[in-house]
Amino acid sequence: MAPHRRFLLVTLAALLALAGMSAPASAARRTPEACAAALDCPATEIDRMTMPERLTFVRAMSSGPAAEIVPGYTHRWRNIEGVVEFFESARLGAPGSWVSHVDSGILEGIERGIAIAAGKGTDTFDNPGSKLWASYLTRLSRGELRARSAHDKAWSEAEQASTERGVYLAEVIHGVPPTGVEERFFQFSEFYRATLRSRLPLLDPLSPGPGPGKQKQLTFLDWFTDVSNSVPSRRGCEMAYSLAEFDLPAGAVRTTALLAAYTKALFADFLADPQRS
Repeated sequence: MAPHRRFLLVTLAALLALAGMSAPASAARRTPEACAAALDCPATEIDRMTMPERLTFVRAMSSGPAAEIVPGYTHRWRNIEGVVEFFESARLGAPGSWVSHVDSGILEGIERGIAIAAGKGTDTFDNPGSKLWASYLTRLSRGELRARSAHDKAWSEAEQASTERGVYLAEVIHGVPPTGVEERFFQFSEFYRATLRSRLPLLDPLSPGPGPGKQKQLTFLDWFTDVSNSVPSRRGCEMAYSLAEFDLPAGAVRTTALLAAYTKALFADFLADPQRS
């Protein structure tokens, strides 16, 4: 908080006390389940959630209102669940932090996208990801995204727009820049979304897209970019954050060795993951 703003708040509190008044209590926080039911919790409210609460929030949206739009398919955001699980284990994303604001923007976009697709209003909360998530869900319900390449492109474009909104909230609205490690970690996520968007349609006959029914995971790339599985995203975040802690090119040798080790570990996860078909 800027010094002048803090001074104004302290002065206001002192004046209220002198007048025999008390400062108004902060608004009561809604539970993650309540937010998932209402679908109208703004990013500022999501920012106040802990990571376990956000995990509950995502799962409640997916199994609740979103499942009414696309029956039988409740695992469309497992990728994001894995990221949130990583943030919790790494003790990242405290309210008001850069990670928290960015993540709040992503979850807000999903929330409002569900609301719009379900016909519960048209307010995007100024989040450009909202309409894209609504389009994704609507197209998914119509069976238009059965091809893996089409599905992954629609999913990644919606997440990209929501992520960019989160970055705007953090850096422009709240004036919170990323640390060097956070910025490098973010670049890994950018690469991941670009990989989703660039999947070749030529591969679709081998690996059908996520959706109702069973999908094939024939290659490591299929598994690693599967948004319906939390394991690769969580393990990928662990790898990306560890690599981000090394500032290239100064740590190039150590980073290369670390990348090789994690790639080997991720491939072992790929082979052992019971969710892989």
